[in-house]
Amino acid sequence: MFKKFILTCDEATTICDKNQYGEATFLEKVKLNLHFLSCKICFKYTKQNMKLTKIYKSHAKSCKSLKHCMSEEDKLALKEQLKNIKV
Repeated sequence: MFKKFILTCDEATTICDKNQYGEATFLEKVKLNLHFLSCKICFKYTKQNMKLTKIYKSHAKSCKSLKHCMSEEDKLALKEQLKNIKV
């Protein structure tokens, strides 16, 4: 009966990734938490993964407010460099 709840580490990391994007089912979350009781490595992976996602999201928010454009001088210089490339 409990064999249904046993996960390999590969399955656990897949569920971890799905969980971060809100795609994991309730049963998968239960299985993942049960796996954490016996596997501290997967628990640490999940913790680090969540931290990286949090850092990325905060950086992405601040980056959206910036306008990323090339100056006209840079555009012209790039066009000249592209013209000079011989294929």
